[in-house]
Amino acid sequence: MESVSIIMPAYNVEDYIEESIRSVIEQTYSNWELIIIDDRSTDQTISKVEPFLADNRIKLLVNECNLGGAGTRNRGIDMASGRFIAFLDSDDLWSPEKLEQQVDFMLSNGYQFCFTGYSNISETGKYLNEVECPKKVSFSDLLKSNYIGCLTVMYDTATLGKQSMPLYRKRQDYALWLKLLKLTGQAYGLQSSLAQYRIRGGSLSKSKVDAIKFYWQILRDVGKCSVAKSSYNLLCYLSIVCVKKFSPSIYNNYFLK
Repeated sequence: MESVSIIMPAYNVEDYIEESIRSVIEQTYSNWELIIIDDRSTDQTISKVEPFLADNRIKLLVNECNLGGAGTRNRGIDMASGRFIAFLDSDDLWSPEKLEQQVDFMLSNGYQFCFTGYSNISETGKYLNEVECPKKVSFSDLLKSNYIGCLTVMYDTATLGKQSMPLYRKRQDYALWLKLLKLTGQAYGLQSSLAQYRIRGGSLSKSKVDAIKFYWQILRDVGKCSVAKSSYNLLCYLSIVCVKKFSPSIYNNYFLK
């Protein structure tokens, strides 16, 4: 049974992190390690984590200073010992069969990089809607829109090595997916909803407008796009975001095929 390293950054999530950890413990796949990296929380996050450390598969790192999302995840990636690396934020959840299905999907097909569908939930855990995923995504596809949810990703370090997140304040996961696609050519979507993404008022990823400048920077730096191509991809991105928000059925039937 191949091992999976789960990277969980944490910052002021005392109300959510216990549920997130339990969703890992309840996995039907047992060969995993959970690396929790606290980014200088000022609430009771650490005290909520400590009782779980009795399980020797769960490890806690505490940053000496605030590193942000990318630097914090990278500490976990550096420490990871598993063949596969997966990501779960400390307010999100996994379905119990997530790891089992995804590892089987990777090994059965020889995939190096995969992702799944997921559902959105409210701050209180109420179901909102499904986010379906395409069957595969190429580098050029991802330049136009980020179809890949961070909480659903798994990649194979046996073939790709440990790949860290570029140090952007936002969209660092998107930058990593582009890096991985440069190496693999394709990422493959497991056609099941296996995770729950919590939409919170304080979530960094909630501010779409502010994220546009980071999207542009990543297109230029990581995507190596010209100004003209970056402009085209940005227009595609904004169009797809609008369709996804106002006509989910068109998004699912057209963009995810």
